[in-house]
Amino acid sequence: MNNFPKTEKKHTSALIVVTGLFFMWGFITCMNDILIPFLKKMFDLTRTQSMFIQFSFFGAYFIGSLIYFWISSKKGDPISKIEYKNGILLGLLLSALGCILFYPAAAVKSYGLFLAALFVLALGFTLLQIAANPYVALLGKPNTASSRLNLSQAFNSFGTTIAPIVGGYLIFHYFANWGKPLLDKLGNTITLDSGEAISALGVQLPYLIFAGIFILLAVIIKITHLPKFTSSSTIEKGAGALKYRHLVLGMVAIFMYVGGEVSIGSVLINYMNELVGFTEMEAKSYLAFYWGGAMIGRFLGAISLSDKSNSTKTIGMIFTSIATFLIIYFAVYIESGFTFGFMNIAPFLIFLVLNLVAFKFGRSLPGRTLMVFAIVIIVLLTTTLFTNGKFALWTILGIGLFNSIMWSNIFTLAIKDLRKYTAQGSSLLVMMILGGAVIPLIQGAVADALDGYQYSFFVPIFCYVYLVYYGWKGYRIKFDV
Repeated sequence: MNNFPKTEKKHTSALIVVTGLFFMWGFITCMNDILIPFLKKMFDLTRTQSMFIQFSFFGAYFIGSLIYFWISSKKGDPISKIEYKNGILLGLLLSALGCILFYPAAAVKSYGLFLAALFVLALGFTLLQIAANPYVALLGKPNTASSRLNLSQAFNSFGTTIAPIVGGYLIFHYFANWGKPLLDKLGNTITLDSGEAISALGVQLPYLIFAGIFILLAVIIKITHLPKFTSSSTIEKGAGALKYRHLVLGMVAIFMYVGGEVSIGSVLINYMNELVGFTEMEAKSYLAFYWGGAMIGRFLGAISLSDKSNSTKTIGMIFTSIATFLIIYFAVYIESGFTFGFMNIAPFLIFLVLNLVAFKFGRSLPGRTLMVFAIVIIVLLTTTLFTNGKFALWTILGIGLFNSIMWSNIFTLAIKDLRKYTAQGSSLLVMMILGGAVIPLIQGAVADALDGYQYSFFVPIFCYVYLVYYGWKGYRIKFDV
């Protein structure tokens, strides 16, 4: 039985509530980019050691999804048994627990406990991803599923955009002034590149706030009516989803995409210090453009892949690109008073125009758009490898615009026509978020070996080469069921 609803009802309120979850896990995930330089200072870590933050976080996606898949194959799909709503509630409470564990981790100054807290937090996100992504796809017409998921992912990117701004301010500045400064092994005060001291409360209090928000969201979800969708009248067992070739290749695509995007974002603050001498407070303002670019592109993707007329799409995309860019710019300005100047941001504006052109080449087709965007990213990464200064900086920041639609497009292409195996296929795709654990670790090791981040960017190039293939031919449905 097809798991899309028989009637094409509008579930606007449900979509709004679930989209709030996308925002929060985007915000918290991007907080890792702030934690990396913070904990690198706190524990005097090498580049490779600091990447265990991402390894623990995204490794939890793999472990959690593997457990889910094992249960699904042996006992039947858990989501079909407990329903999407209960799966979301369980994920929120687990995420809140992970945030709470940051308090003792900072109190005893244990890097291992920090990694454990991140692992628990990400286990909660695993459940949220498994339940929420296919749920959004079900809330409307099948042919506009990519558009809806791009819209939800746009708010996910809004979270990743303001996380460097808000989170960086809380950890590096506001709460950093609370409590006693942290000391290194020699008893000296641990300071940022700007000379400011950091404290345990700088990381404890923000994550306690996040825990409270997750609990509040759980309460809101609990009292909100969400439509129920079931995949079939019976609970299916076995690994039937793996019979679908486009899903298996999509799993590899998710691994490569998440690995490439997270790896680039993870090293940006330290790379900007190495490249142009930016402090953490300066770098976080530029980091907002990397993740903000993904937000812009996802809003544009939601419009481009919708069923509106071409003229309506064009007008909507131009207006949205301008509006979302201004949101990013003024968010940075309001928080830090940091002004870029027109010549400083001109490269980003050029990439924004290029992004609109790339959407035209994509012709509102998810596979074709994925292929075009991956090709552009390969060009940008190659340019970063062989240039220096602000030019290299903006080519790497511009990649965010073209990472934008990849998760949504890959996900909807990979679960298309899985029918009763949709939730199981979703768990397999979420499992491949493992790429966010493996690729950053490889890039960190390469950066240590080369004594710098510049040439380590050849690592994610391999990821995007595969995405060109998946958008070209890999997504095509061929299965034997």
